[in-house]
Amino acid sequence: MYKTDIEIAKEAVMKPIGEVAAKLGITSDELELYGKYKAKLSDELWDRIKNNEDGKLILVTAINPTPAGEGKTTVTVGLGEAFNRLGKKAVIALREPSLGPCFGIKGGAAGGGYAQVVPMEDLNLHFTGDFHAITSANNLLSALLDNHIKQGNTLGIDTNQIVWKRCLDMNDRILRNVVVGLGAAADGVVREDHFVITVASEIMAVLCLADDMKDLKERLARIVVAYNFEGKPVTAGDLNAVGSMAALLKDAIKPNLIQTLENSPAIVHGGPFANIAHGCNSVRATKTALKLADYVITEAGFGADLGAEKFFDIKCRMAGLKPAAVVLVATIRALKYNGGADKKELGNENMEALKKGIVNLEKHIENLKQYGVPVVVTLNKFVSDTEAELGFVKSFCEERGCDFELAEVWEKGGLGGEELAKKVINTIETKESNYAPIYSDELSIKEKIEAICTRIYGADGADFSPAADKAIKKIEELGFGSFPVCMAKTQYSLSDNASLLGRPKGFRVTVREAYVSAGAGFVVALTGSIMTMPGLPKTPAAFSIDVDDNGDIVGLF
Repeated sequence: MYKTDIEIAKEAVMKPIGEVAAKLGITSDELELYGKYKAKLSDELWDRIKNNEDGKLILVTAINPTPAGEGKTTVTVGLGEAFNRLGKKAVIALREPSLGPCFGIKGGAAGGGYAQVVPMEDLNLHFTGDFHAITSANNLLSALLDNHIKQGNTLGIDTNQIVWKRCLDMNDRILRNVVVGLGAAADGVVREDHFVITVASEIMAVLCLADDMKDLKERLARIVVAYNFEGKPVTAGDLNAVGSMAALLKDAIKPNLIQTLENSPAIVHGGPFANIAHGCNSVRATKTALKLADYVITEAGFGADLGAEKFFDIKCRMAGLKPAAVVLVATIRALKYNGGADKKELGNENMEALKKGIVNLEKHIENLKQYGVPVVVTLNKFVSDTEAELGFVKSFCEERGCDFELAEVWEKGGLGGEELAKKVINTIETKESNYAPIYSDELSIKEKIEAICTRIYGADGADFSPAADKAIKKIEELGFGSFPVCMAKTQYSLSDNASLLGRPKGFRVTVREAYVSAGAGFVVALTGSIMTMPGLPKTPAAFSIDVDDNGDIVGLF
């Protein structure tokens, strides 16, 4: 009987965070402690290391997620542990988990088995308060916006053209569409309002893309909250909201340092979803990690069609990052599920389903190669995997010019990732990375969307609703046409239809809505039925979470 993730995490022998930091040459004066095992990295640290030579950046991504599980974060953590076991100076750079999926259906995001970051309960719940600060800054802007309208509306804001939404870090579908301002005249102006989950908010994206406080404030000032009666944008800067929002984000902008089960350093900061936001940890955390270590292992959310695409086309483009290699994670079980195997039968050898489902992996390999970055494919190994199945996938990958290695980090921790780490190091040393985004800034917004849909998703093209058509035209008229595009799409399929598994063909992607995130610096295109405020399932994970008589959290996974 295997132990649960939280049982394994509770048995961890954590070291004081100062000892973990010392492995990266960080002094105690450069840490801002949050108890024994968590710390923020100070501005003084960045000032000291900012001229250091950068280490090698390694992205971990995956095939499209399935109910069978892929283990992208688990492999990221295990790979970081393996690098350290091999005597390499390495650090992991992850996102912070959202309370939404933690209490919803997906669970936490701290890795799994013997490849976890700890303290696991802290990370999955309040951590260092970053998400609370982001939520507060977002809703402060909402309060200032509505107060401005109530106090005379000197900016001439058209209440039918308010685009800023309140946020909450929870799956709560009833808040998607609400009416505010009901009651007496003193209670404000009645209007329709909306909520998004905090990890989909523009403040989250702004925090994760900002280099420093100056950049953060400039980005906050550019946020478009509404349009006036003349159709011109009204910004957070116009509302005089920037200083107070920045005050709330003063500490949240600093990256967090924790450790793995094997006491390897992990920088965990920011948490935008990859299906509705840009899906990468903060630029500041990644850049800090690159100055501190020889190897930085980071991950991007969901499948490579979302997380990796946005990592390459948005984050690396904006931050000037040059990834050295990408690790693509799959499982035999997930590939068989993509090939039509029943979820209950995934533990049985099924070569026919594997051969059908491996086309999903094939498409992701092709996609990643378009960015000019060397690819290493790894299978997150399960006990039920057979030699025939493993051998088939290995040959399949090598025939396509990809290095291949198994990962057994869930069961063995860093030890189970050593061969994969050696393979990644060899790939970096023998294959040159020629990273480049797949589309240029000069293309129109529609051309950028078409490029992603055809080249990454494999669609025949993109169709635009009248509302999206109108929105894109206005975005370009306002001067935002050079921005990259952040696609909001289901994570379960390469298409915008969650039920189309494998490698769909002969489909088109429908863009139903588009808006500009001027502070973040990208245009969001919503496809299919994707929601920016998720709902809870019939039996949410919250039902299993509790605190025992000793004050310990149980049921978190």
